[in-house]
Amino acid sequence: MTWIIWLLVFPLGLWVTYQNYPPQISGRELDVLLFLLLASFVAATPMIINRSPVFLIQWVSWAVFLSFGLFVELVIIQVALIVLLIRVKLPSTEFFRVPLNSLMFFLVSLLSGIFYYSLGGKTGIHIGELHDSFWLIVIYPITNYLLNHFIIIIINLLVYNGRKNIFGKDFVWETVATLITFPIGFVLYTLYIEIGLIAVLFVGVPFSSLSIILNLYYSSDKINGFLQKATEIGHQLAEKLIVNEVLDLFIEKITEMLTVDSAYILDVVDEKELQILRYIEKGEVISSYAGSLTKKEGISGLVWDQRKPMLFHKKEEWSHLPKGYLPDTIESVLSVPVIRNNQVTGVLVLASTQKRAYEKSQLMIIDILCSHFAVAIENARHYEETKAQSERCALTQLYNYRYFDNLLSREFDRLETFEREQLSLIILDIDHFKSINDTYGHQSGNEILCQLADKLGQLIGDRGTVARYGGEEFIILLPDVTKEVALITAETIRQTIALHTFTLTQHMEWDGNPLGVNITASIGVAAAPLDAEDSLSLIRHADRALYVGAKRAGRNRVAEYVK
Repeated sequence: MTWIIWLLVFPLGLWVTYQNYPPQISGRELDVLLFLLLASFVAATPMIINRSPVFLIQWVSWAVFLSFGLFVELVIIQVALIVLLIRVKLPSTEFFRVPLNSLMFFLVSLLSGIFYYSLGGKTGIHIGELHDSFWLIVIYPITNYLLNHFIIIIINLLVYNGRKNIFGKDFVWETVATLITFPIGFVLYTLYIEIGLIAVLFVGVPFSSLSIILNLYYSSDKINGFLQKATEIGHQLAEKLIVNEVLDLFIEKITEMLTVDSAYILDVVDEKELQILRYIEKGEVISSYAGSLTKKEGISGLVWDQRKPMLFHKKEEWSHLPKGYLPDTIESVLSVPVIRNNQVTGVLVLASTQKRAYEKSQLMIIDILCSHFAVAIENARHYEETKAQSERCALTQLYNYRYFDNLLSREFDRLETFEREQLSLIILDIDHFKSINDTYGHQSGNEILCQLADKLGQLIGDRGTVARYGGEEFIILLPDVTKEVALITAETIRQTIALHTFTLTQHMEWDGNPLGVNITASIGVAAAPLDAEDSLSLIRHADRALYVGAKRAGRNRVAEYVK
C-alpha cells in the first residue's frame, strides 16, 4: 500500500513542483553537485538512537533551498535519504520504510516551501536583500521542523498503531542537533551567496564533521549508560544468595538492556559438555529443551573452546555452524564465555531476529556483566551448599532437627495468624533398631536409615516435610492436614515399611550377595490446635503417643494422642 501511494504521489508531485517552482541552477550545476555530495556525506554518518537513525540534513537542505529553490532541495533530500537507507541496511521486512520516508521528507519540504513562498519569501536572493525577508527565512526551518514531527505522529498512528514512542531519546537528540545545526545552514547560505562555491569547503566540510562528533558523543554517552547499568546489575547480583534467583535476575536485566528474542545460559559440566541452566524465548522461560552441546559444537561450543566472545550481525556469518538451540528466525547472535578463576564455567548466548542488533560496545558490556555473574553464581552455590550442610542430615540427606524445629515454629506462627487451619505431626521410630546394628553392623543400620528416608520422601512428596529427628526416629509435618488424614497416612507408612524388604550390601557376614531384611516401625500422631497450642507440646504429645500408645502396646502400630 505504501509503495502504491508513493507511485501515485511522488512522481506527480515532483513534476508539479518543477513546473511551479523551477530550479534556479543555470550555470551552477557544479555547485549543485557539490551540495549533493555534502548532503550525501551527512546522510552517510547518522546517529542510531533507540534503533532510529537521526541524520543532521536540515542545515544542508536549508542552504540548498535558499540557494537553488524548492525543486533542487526536494531532489537532494531524496538522494540523501537513499544514501541513509543504504547506510542503515534495512532488513527486508522493513523495505516499506523506503517509500514511507521518501513521502514524509517530500511532503515536509514541499509544504514548508509552499508556505514560505505564500508569505512572499524568495530564494536565491543576494545578501543585501536579506534584511527585509530575514524573518521569513527563520520561519522556514521552524515550519519544516514542526511539519516533520506532525507527519511522524500521523505515520505512527496509521502505520504503527501508536506503538512507537515519538517523544523518546531520539526526539530529544534530533531537537538539540537541529537547534545546533540550523545556524550553520544560514552561515553556509550567506557565505555561498557572497564568495561562491568555496563556501562549501570552508563551512560545509568542517561542519559536516559535526555529525561524526555528535555520533561519537552519543556512542560515548550510551556506553557510559551501559557501564552504569552493568555496575548496578553487578551489585544486585552480589546481593542474591540463591542460584535460581541469580540466574533469573541476570537474564531479566540482560533482556531489558538489549534487544533479545532468545537467550540461554549454559553450564560447563565436568569439562565434557554444555547443559542449559536457563532458556528464554520471547520473554518466556522454556523448560522443554533436550540434549547437550560439546566443545566446538555450535556457537556456544565454539565460544567455550576459544574462550573469547563472538558477535555475528546476520545469519550468513554463522549459518555454517550448527545452530544449537537457536530458532530458525534468528539473525544476530552475541555469545560470551563465563570465566571464573581462569576457567570457562559457562556460556551466555543472546540472539535477535533483527540484523545488526548488537554492537561491539555491547559485547564489551556483556563480557563485564558475565564476570559479575560468574562471581555471583559461585557465591550462591557456596551459600546453598553451606546452608544445605547446616540444614540436612549428612547420612540421609533429610532435613535435620534444627531445621525442622525452626520450620515448626514458623508454621505455628502461621497457625496463629490463620494462614494455616491446622497442623498434623507424625513421629516414627524403627522397632528393635539396636538389634539390627548388633546383628548386621552399624553400616547396615545406616543403609536401612537411608533407604527408609528415601521411602518416606516418596510417600509424603510435597504434602509435607520429612526430617530425621535423631537416631532411628523420623518426624513428618503435614500442614493443613486433619488428624484423621494424618492417621491414614501414618498407617500407610507403617504397612509400607512392614511389607518392604530392605537390602543390605555392607553387613558383617558379607559373602558377595546382598541380604534382605524386614523391619517394622511404631508411629505416634498428634495435631494442632486440637491436641497442642505450641510447637513443643505438639512434639511432646506425638512422642507420647509413639511410646505409650504404640511401643508399649506391642510395637508395629500407629497410635494417636488422646487427652
